[in-house]
Amino acid sequence: MVQEVAAGIYRIEVPLPGNPLKYLNSYLIRGRGKNLLVDSGFNRPECREYLLEGLRELQVDLSETEFFITHCHADHYGLLASLAGGGSRVYCSRADAELIDKMRQRAYWQNIGSLFRLHGFSAAHLEEALKDHPGNRYGAEKKVNFAHVADGDEIAVGDYVFTCVQTPGHTPQHMCLYEAGQKILFSGDHILDDITPNISLWEENLDSLGDYLKSLDKVSGMEIDLVLPGHRRLLAGCRKRIAELKAHHQTRLDEILAILRDGEMSAYEVASCMSWDLTFRSWEQFPLAQKWFAAGEAMAHLKYLLDRGKVKKTAKDGTAVFSLKR
Repeated sequence: MVQEVAAGIYRIEVPLPGNPLKYLNSYLIRGRGKNLLVDSGFNRPECREYLLEGLRELQVDLSETEFFITHCHADHYGLLASLAGGGSRVYCSRADAELIDKMRQRAYWQNIGSLFRLHGFSAAHLEEALKDHPGNRYGAEKKVNFAHVADGDEIAVGDYVFTCVQTPGHTPQHMCLYEAGQKILFSGDHILDDITPNISLWEENLDSLGDYLKSLDKVSGMEIDLVLPGHRRLLAGCRKRIAELKAHHQTRLDEILAILRDGEMSAYEVASCMSWDLTFRSWEQFPLAQKWFAAGEAMAHLKYLLDRGKVKKTAKDGTAVFSLKR
């Protein structure tokens, strides 16, 4: 499906088979002499077929197209290696570009597995979870040479001049694009409408949730009439949605503090007690992928509480456990 969402800006819905996100919104901005494609889809034949069909419908020449990747999740960058030619410029933040490169290496997955194991993820399920992780299965097949962009950098395409807006949280250096004249924001996965972006702990020393909440405040202060997100519906403005997202995470934090009244727990155990908007009756019925992302969310929220003195962390038989700080 191709839809013109603003003058010279087109949304191409790229299906994500078997994924609860359903589809990715890839955006083509038509320019004079060069176009810009924002995000691409998984490195899967189904995604490639739909994206190329949309680009053919728009009569886009990929040799005259540059690429902008909002962040380092495979549903946003996976097809890059097969789309971008040797002379194509591919924009991405430095930190997320480096992560995209690391995800092609076995050592990265060993390190992320060790982090989740530390926080109580079942050793019996760890290898399967890593093997089936979308970033491991559907990432770029070869190295991509990125042009790094930073907060405040500008990219001109046609009649538009976009400003890069760094919004860490969903990933370490997630990047949005903002067009001040038309008040348009390409939000990637920073702001979504009818689903909540996953906020997971990427490294033990990062405060992913704290970064995300600051990034929400940053965007809330901008004049925005149209939000073009990475998934699902477009938004007319975003301040109401930002308030809802902040309230959602505060509810999560309050719930975790209530759960810890029963005693010390690992992040995985906390996740098993949290409320999730899924149709399964019990934690045991959750697919392994959903347990992975739920554990990552619990880890990020516990790190936020730890950094603000609400909980304490100790080691128990090689596992990090959390308890209320008295």
